[in-house]
Amino acid sequence: MRRSVALAVATTAAVTSAVLGNAPSASADLVTYCIGTGGAVTVPNDLYVPAGESCALTGTIITGNVSVAAGANLVVTGGRVDGQVSIASNGYLDAKRSTVRGEITVASGGYGVYLQTAESGSVTVRAKGSATIDSFLFAEDASITGSVNAQAGEVRLDAGTELTGSLSTTGTYYTDLHDSFVDGTLSVLNSSTGSVICGSAVRGRSTFAGNLGGVQLGPDGALDTCASGGYFGADVSITNTTGTVTVGDSIIDGKLTVQRNTPVARVAATNRIRGGVVGDPAPAAARSSAPAAAPRGERGEDRAEDRRASAVSEAVAAGDAGL
Repeated sequence: MRRSVALAVATTAAVTSAVLGNAPSASADLVTYCIGTGGAVTVPNDLYVPAGESCALTGTIITGNVSVAAGANLVVTGGRVDGQVSIASNGYLDAKRSTVRGEITVASGGYGVYLQTAESGSVTVRAKGSATIDSFLFAEDASITGSVNAQAGEVRLDAGTELTGSLSTTGTYYTDLHDSFVDGTLSVLNSSTGSVICGSAVRGRSTFAGNLGGVQLGPDGALDTCASGGYFGADVSITNTTGTVTVGDSIIDGKLTVQRNTPVARVAATNRIRGGVVGDPAPAAARSSAPAAAPRGERGEDRAEDRRASAVSEAVAAGDAGL
């Protein structure tokens, strides 16, 4: 069985660059490679997971930045990263009961990020471009200090996730909020299967424009199962949507604008909209007759669980990383 390797490189910046290639720069030019498993130790510098390898850490503290190379996996349980995390093409980050104090950045074609009962800084998901892999960001009962900006893949904040900044997505597969809170603004543009906001609160202005597949605020829509409506602390605008638009059981502390949607939006009588409705909604209805689809997050969550299981298995097989 191949044993894991942990390398510490301390040298001049020029030599470090030549030896490590795309590995991250570090304080005092020190980088720790991780292949395999690690426990409750402190890594006093940057950490690098080499291309195609897996690193599974439990209770580990990393004082520097983390780089997950192409096709690599990093699973952190009960740990902490004091710096930033960068994820390359087909790279994966799984953080459970863990803290990432810096920003998380997913490169074009990155596999994805799964935050479960975790804390992190801002999250950026780059546009897919010519990559064949479409990324995802799933957050369950997570706390994100900063904003989320995604330009690809599946985005779902769920189960009590809190975001101190704004959520802005363009060209995602879908952008959904379930039982979550956004303290800033919400912007969902050009999503290929639309957006669902269920049982969530958004303090700032909410904008949905150019989405395909529809927009569903509250229950009784065609996109996803949903138990309750939401709260919107400012104006809500839903425009240029292709697909069913439904707004139900929601409180909007501003005006609702629904214009140039095909078909026209259905705004239920169960809403409380302080600033009134502007645009061309269909006649109000207490309930929509559209059948609800299966939960949209199941496909992505399966991807995350499968990748995590595979990563942990590979890391265990590689043995002790010797951190």
